[in-house]
Amino acid sequence: MHFLTDLFGFMKTRKKFWLLPLLIVLVLMGTLLFLTSGTAVAPFIYTLF
Repeated sequence: MHFLTDLFGFMKTRKKFWLLPLLIVLVLMGTLLFLTSGTAVAPFIYTLF
């Protein structure tokens, strides 16, 4: 959690708010890859694409 607080502190002080959508997309893609790796949810996610 310390890493996240440092990251948000960096974005706040340096006015790098454009990094936030990038981080959100990366987290969403990571969770999508994690869910499709071997669970029963995988066939339903594959139909979205």
